[in-house]
Amino acid sequence: MDYASITQNLDTRISNALARKAPIDVAAVSSLSILYTQYKDHLRSINSIRAEQNTLGVEIQVAAKAKDIPKRDELLDRAKSLKSTLFEREKTLSGLEHRLLALSLTFPNDTHPQSPLGPEPNAKTISTHGPTPLPPSSSRNHLSISKKFNLLDFESGAIVTGSSWYYLLNEAAILEMALVNYALSVAVRAGFVPVTTPDVVRADIAARCGFTPREQGGAASQMYHIANHHIPSSQSPPPELVLAGTAEIPLAGLFANKIYPSNQLPLKFVGVGRSFRSEAGASAESRGLYRVHQFTKVELFALTPEDQSEEMMERIKDVQKSILEGLGLSFRILDMPSEELGASAFRKYDMEVWMPGHQTWGEVSSLSNCTDYQSRRLHIRYRPLTPKSSVSQTSKAPPGALPFAHTLNGTAAAIPRLIVALLENGAVLDENDEVKHLRLPKILRPFWIETGRNVVQWDNDETIPQTR
Repeated sequence: MDYASITQNLDTRISNALARKAPIDVAAVSSLSILYTQYKDHLRSINSIRAEQNTLGVEIQVAAKAKDIPKRDELLDRAKSLKSTLFEREKTLSGLEHRLLALSLTFPNDTHPQSPLGPEPNAKTISTHGPTPLPPSSSRNHLSISKKFNLLDFESGAIVTGSSWYYLLNEAAILEMALVNYALSVAVRAGFVPVTTPDVVRADIAARCGFTPREQGGAASQMYHIANHHIPSSQSPPPELVLAGTAEIPLAGLFANKIYPSNQLPLKFVGVGRSFRSEAGASAESRGLYRVHQFTKVELFALTPEDQSEEMMERIKDVQKSILEGLGLSFRILDMPSEELGASAFRKYDMEVWMPGHQTWGEVSSLSNCTDYQSRRLHIRYRPLTPKSSVSQTSKAPPGALPFAHTLNGTAAAIPRLIVALLENGAVLDENDEVKHLRLPKILRPFWIETGRNVVQWDNDETIPQTR
């Protein structure tokens, strides 16, 4: 962590954290300047002692060679005293450094100057896309549609696992796979390298990415913890493991502790993984597939030099727009306000799709520029190779140090919410507002497996009446 920068801008850091509703202890972090001064004083003292030890080593050899036993013994006594003093100073320094690190890690990322301030309603609409939104209608609720065509089974999910766990059946199961492959195809064409990620990650990796596996006081967070994870008692304790809340975590971990030549950047990956969230509740918003404990997610991830992340953010946004436009959905892009940024995001865009059965806009993807927040914690750096690619004038890296890369992540497809949107917008109703069949975007047809049930028909098929 850049303690010098943090302490020099401490008031700004605290104000930024409060504007983002970050859970910081203001009284504790206010002591960072004093702690850092103490840390530097102890470090100088330790370096001075080590320098004196080196000098003493030479003097002891000279005295021994001259057979000046009294002088040698005097010097040895001094060396012994210095060793004891050094041990105590290093012990104190370690404690100060641990405290500095713990307090510094509680700060969220900086906030983009154009990001709105305040809570979610302060989000700024950047643009709107797609057809005119359909009128809200309870007949289009995805739960009633799913019941008619036997697409979802929450009752069995509750028996097998618990509430907000589910089975996708028939066309819904095929739709999940089609959406994954469609989103992958768009991302790969845009130059993203496909990867499947581990769904289990070390809690430490999650924390470094800005996800808190344990809240203050040791309480469990909104992550699932793997409790029965044992190794033979003769070995050291195993690392704490959690189920990944998003493929962003293992994708970021893919680059941990690595240094890349600048001519290899940017790196772009698209990962497919399961996401696990324990916060799904019993609210009206949580009914059905909108907020569940487990879901499939296609995630975009990029690693860039520090002066290219804002440009990359716009390029990833274009990929996300392309995916949603291909599905023919009505959606809007929002610049999210400070209280919605989480710990790691410098700036965040959300994309919301109109869900007529849900009778509201629903978030289906997000995009975050995390700048060097994650890379500092994961030790992801790059080596400038030429003057043209050298560290920018605004670099946070000290002179001579390797700069930290910037990381970005964005949702290519959060499958259950896209299923909600496609069912509610694609339901074809008769004159009695009863669902007759589903019309899906033809862009998914190459990825489709026919069931023989004749539930699905495709956009632009002349035999299909227009959706009411």
